[in-house]
Amino acid sequence: MSAFDRRDLGLLLLRLGTGGVLAAHGAQKLFGWFGGHGIEGTGQFMESVGYAPGKASATAAGLAEAGGGTLLALGLATPAAGAAAAGAMVGASAVHAPNGFFNQEGGFEYAATLALAAAGLAVTGPGRLSLDHALGHVVDRGWMVPAALGATAAATALVVGARTRRLRKPEQDEASEHQFESQEPLFGE
Repeated sequence: MSAFDRRDLGLLLLRLGTGGVLAAHGAQKLFGWFGGHGIEGTGQFMESVGYAPGKASATAAGLAEAGGGTLLALGLATPAAGAAAAGAMVGASAVHAPNGFFNQEGGFEYAATLALAAAGLAVTGPGRLSLDHALGHVVDRGWMVPAALGATAAATALVVGARTRRLRKPEQDEASEHQFESQEPLFGE
């Protein structure tokens, strides 16, 4: 087997593994498969961690994971598939970041690893053992890589930023309330 053949086989294995895990993870959100909670339960969770509206957030994350994962496994529309999956996993990383890095403590290790693998596949491409290659790379052009990753990065920054503001607002309101209560009365009241 030549180095080029090994590269294609390696990319196939990476795509199947990463894509399969992402597709299953998304199916938990969308359909409640594999012990997941479906749109309703996932939507409630999303709302509780600051992603609102919850059902829309669950749907978007589930589609990015299940759709992106399935397309990655197939090696189809690889730049868009990898970017979508990476964006969803960055959103998940934001939820887990307060717990540190390692997964055993509830950290973002797992989500970050999936995000990096998906982004790496978007950049590298699917290899010859893929539908993109079989179809002449019509949805896997060089210009699509920065376009997909850039658009996903911008959308992810907006969504995660809105979540962060949503989570900080109650803290700011509480701090303002305590500050108002602790002020000395004016004019000897």
